[in-house]
Amino acid sequence: MHIDDFYIRIANSTAHRPVRDLLSGMVLADPGLLPELLRLDLDIKDKNHHKACWTLELVMEAEIEWLAPHLDAFCEVLPLYGHEGALRSVSKICLFAVKKHQKQSFLSPDHIGQITVSCFDWLIDPAGKVATKAYAMRALYLLGKEDGWIYPELQRVLSEDSIKHTAAYKAAAKEILQKLTV
Repeated sequence: MHIDDFYIRIANSTAHRPVRDLLSGMVLADPGLLPELLRLDLDIKDKNHHKACWTLELVMEAEIEWLAPHLDAFCEVLPLYGHEGALRSVSKICLFAVKKHQKQSFLSPDHIGQITVSCFDWLIDPAGKVATKAYAMRALYLLGKEDGWIYPELQRVLSEDSIKHTAAYKAAAKEILQKLTV
């Protein structure tokens, strides 16, 4: 597929799962499309970057290893995302990367630091959505297994913020808090 055609498909896409499945399937079938998908995903000035994030999330769910050569660029852009659709997908990709790192060394100390800071930022953002926060708290829980300062801070944030949030947030926070006290 020509790169311009791929961009047009992403630009015209919706968040509906069948559409995202189709686009991610195209990338999984033709990994040559990954650089263009990543270029668009990381270009937060492009009005369609959040749509690329939706597709990248599904690609990374299937093939997180493909992110390895792009981790520096991905992690550098983490604090710049602002669109909630992008944040949800990017926070989930961070969770995939952290899970991969738990099984085998995948992230550098710098990547871990950048992901940790971004996850805490997303978690404490009063305007942030629950899904982004839930992925962030799960990633932080896993990162805390290797970095001792994370658990006390995560426990404090979740305990203090639970009263301010929805039932969905409270349920996710409760799950993590229970794991922290075991």
